[in-house]
Amino acid sequence: MQTSAIVAAGLAGGSSILAETPKPTQTSEKSGTPIPAGSMGTPLVPTMAFGGVEISRMILGVNPMYGFAHYNANFGASMAEWYTQERVCEVLHRAAAFGINAFNYVNIGRARQDLDCFRAQGGKMHLIIQVTAHDDPAALVKDLKPLALQRRGEEIDAAFKSGSMAAERDWCKKARDLGVRVGVGTHKPEVIDLCESQGWDVDFYAGCVYNRTRTPEEIRHILGGEMVEMPGELYLQSDPERMYKAMRQTQKPCFAFKILAAGRVADGAVEAAFRTAFQSIKPIDGVYVGMYPRRRDEVKVNAEIVHKILSAA
Repeated sequence: MQTSAIVAAGLAGGSSILAETPKPTQTSEKSGTPIPAGSMGTPLVPTMAFGGVEISRMILGVNPMYGFAHYNANFGASMAEWYTQERVCEVLHRAAAFGINAFNYVNIGRARQDLDCFRAQGGKMHLIIQVTAHDDPAALVKDLKPLALQRRGEEIDAAFKSGSMAAERDWCKKARDLGVRVGVGTHKPEVIDLCESQGWDVDFYAGCVYNRTRTPEEIRHILGGEMVEMPGELYLQSDPERMYKAMRQTQKPCFAFKILAAGRVADGAVEAAFRTAFQSIKPIDGVYVGMYPRRRDEVKVNAEIVHKILSAA
């Protein structure tokens, strides 16, 4: 019901909540240059050491910007229609104003043009790039100068299912030669356990705290023979602790994503979900969080929550 209402609001049009609330603007009216993070009294997201630099422990996720709602086609279309290039840049600048200085970028569709626009406006973000099967890693490193390359979870999980993880390990070895940090993304805690047991030469892991790539057979087993209408989008409340456990068992940095179950966590439980995430991961770990600030200023709300939790730790 809650998500349906958001979809309805999105399809009906409307303006950005960012334009309706006081905020650090993306540029100074006098100089046209970006306003430094925290210069207007905004609470900054605490940082962690990663790849020789300090990055925010909350990294801006990319999925909502290009319609990857992980709910249904209508919601995804609403996100993609709302997120014009202007709004993508606005949210990136807004995030930077709260100290979020890293972006989990994916080179799909219009994304490169949007990133170029943001950079042309003076915006800066460390890039942790999700690398798909269609990407040329060497070209991404040459053109975009990322901090890290992360093999996307869809490719990794498909390889895990088919028994072809050796090819993914070779991919990581080739990425290592490009001079950037190398990571593995997954929706399955078993993948992290496997990579660790085999001693993969990677720097970090990104783990979805909900296992949304279960096979139909696995889902039927869990549900006692029943099948959900969206078998690839099963979010179980018992899932997060399994992924958090895998993250705690490795000494390498990890990034937890979908900690809000792709928007399924109710408004009143958002802070609790953030608190659970940061209490469950290591001090050297962070989170990826996608934001769709149409209904409320999620950048500000999330940054204030993370600042509150980590400043008190």
